[in-house]
Amino acid sequence: MTGFGKAIAELPYKKIDVEIRGLNSKQLDLNIHIPTVFRDKEVEIRNLLFQTIERGKIDFVINLKNSKTKIFHQINKNLVEHYFFQIKNIVENLNISLPVECFSSIFSLPGVIETTFCEITEIEWKIIKQAIKKALKAFSIFRMQEGKMMSTIFKKKIKKIDCFLHDIDKYESERIEKIKTKLFKSFKQLGILSYDENRFEQESIYYIERLDINEEKMRLKNHLRYFLETVKKENNQGRKLGFILQEIGREINTLGSKSNHFEMQKIVVQMKDELEQIKEHLLNVL
Repeated sequence: MTGFGKAIAELPYKKIDVEIRGLNSKQLDLNIHIPTVFRDKEVEIRNLLFQTIERGKIDFVINLKNSKTKIFHQINKNLVEHYFFQIKNIVENLNISLPVECFSSIFSLPGVIETTFCEITEIEWKIIKQAIKKALKAFSIFRMQEGKMMSTIFKKKIKKIDCFLHDIDKYESERIEKIKTKLFKSFKQLGILSYDENRFEQESIYYIERLDINEEKMRLKNHLRYFLETVKKENNQGRKLGFILQEIGREINTLGSKSNHFEMQKIVVQMKDELEQIKEHLLNVL
């Protein structure tokens, strides 16, 4: 699921903004964007994130604002000489004069100016680490709030499917009568005027029993109830809910294939629509 957490660390000469942004993902995909001065703390930062976040596409960002941190610039003399002699050789080979702005061009090349940041102290790092933990807490709260919203949506959608299931009942007796009528018409169309009524009744019962949907309705009700019970649990239940939805979908499909009734099939289509919406929302559940 999505998530966002932010915290600020105020230091004498620095202002640190810590941001954590998350999108849904099946696994933990961690992207860390931090200033060079924090590079030696990256492993520790990763460990802090792993302790709290189990999965998701996570962007972790540290911004250094209004910094008065000492920055040292140093010229890489060896690299300057290397670039200069290359340019000089090219100029001599082409028999042209050395460019006037030769050195200004060299100083703009990668690696010529080396920037060194003053390392942060352990006291400063403790304050920054607290800010990271605070951002993580805000991130978790954000996800919990979204989880409550998702829970409300799931309950609403499951209740709709349950209501549709009750709507099927009113067409049950009508459906059976239509099946019997259809069988009698088929006999007449085939020109069969004489037949064993008892045998016909037995075969009709066998055929109708194969189209009976009571077991599917009962299993679907149980799956719907189990889904809601699982939603109430706080621990990560995303995968389990996905498996239950598969079972719900299987029973709905069987209802559709057995119904042989236009109104019942319309209800099944509505149930499938609600089920697909639940599946889309479930992608955002851990």
